[in-house]
Amino acid sequence: MALQFKLANTDQAARAGELEFKGIKVPTPMFMPVGTNGTVKALLTSELEAMGYSLILGNTYHLHLRPGDTLIRELGGLHKFMNWPGLILTDSGGFQVFSLAKLNKITEQGAKFQSHLDGSPHMLTPESAIEIQENLGSDIMMVLDECLPIPSTQSVVAKSVDLTTRWAKRCLEARTTQNNLFAIVQGADHLELRERSAKDLVSLGFDGYAIGGLSVGESKDIMSEVCQHTTALLPVDKPRYLMGVGDPVDLLEAISSGIDLFDCVMPTRNARNGGLFTWDGKISIKRAEYRNDPGPISEDCDCEVCQNYSRAYLRHLYQANEILASRLNSYHNLAFFRILMEKTRQAILENRFASFREDFLKRYLAKSTSPVD
Repeated sequence: MALQFKLANTDQAARAGELEFKGIKVPTPMFMPVGTNGTVKALLTSELEAMGYSLILGNTYHLHLRPGDTLIRELGGLHKFMNWPGLILTDSGGFQVFSLAKLNKITEQGAKFQSHLDGSPHMLTPESAIEIQENLGSDIMMVLDECLPIPSTQSVVAKSVDLTTRWAKRCLEARTTQNNLFAIVQGADHLELRERSAKDLVSLGFDGYAIGGLSVGESKDIMSEVCQHTTALLPVDKPRYLMGVGDPVDLLEAISSGIDLFDCVMPTRNARNGGLFTWDGKISIKRAEYRNDPGPISEDCDCEVCQNYSRAYLRHLYQANEILASRLNSYHNLAFFRILMEKTRQAILENRFASFREDFLKRYLAKSTSPVD
């Protein structure tokens, strides 16, 4: 059974579509909650399903190190292990090797690194990255790639782009199941190298295409320019995934370029630190002004948290260091992201995305405060 992707409408470059695999449908654009260790932090999978999520992300690097991908395979795969009935996309682990490992060395063979947990040595190759993801039983696998910081010199990025393409080809050759495989376009902020990367990867024929190497500290202008330029190079009939981007402003900017899928830890990480997303911008529930506030997080949100709990109560939970604070805050934030994607999709279907985006940003940016990440 192959992944199916169909576009329902386009509004300028913005796309509303549907991804389907194993009978499970994912309306796009869609934000994917991040389940790094086989769990979206603080939430039950049944809660995610009730919100309307049908696709989440798992992390190859972390699950390989703990509890081990072979153990997860023996216990029936990641879906059964974490009791998730929807689809799972797993990243290849490459980004974590480059950002978390105590030491790493990149060679033609792969990435040699020391675990951030205990310093033990490991080797991640294109072949082992696919083997791990197949052990996990993910529905969408990602190729192993090299992610570079921005800025990086053109000569360094050129070598990296070519290495990522060779690794991607080896990932294709290593695949033994029908699970889908997405390529990752790299190239830092060098547009001509993004073009080379996209052209070479598209010629190999993948089930979908991701844009990697953004949201690594570059300016918003660079992110927007690279995303817009690169997205236009990708096949119209395949899903497009912007990796690691989650700020609502950035999501709408990327959707205007033609991106379909996103993932980021931002909603849940902000939630655990008292940061909440609303249509009137971000708020920090830690602020003293909410101590006696009987109102919900957002008057315009119909999520279970906003319907049943006050800002005063949520502030109390956070100040008291109660576990429920993380649960309720995370629930609201992910509900907000899901509703935002649903409303965005509807606007695209009705050919009013530009006005929807303008109205959202005008309201969202007017009062926003910045919670701690």
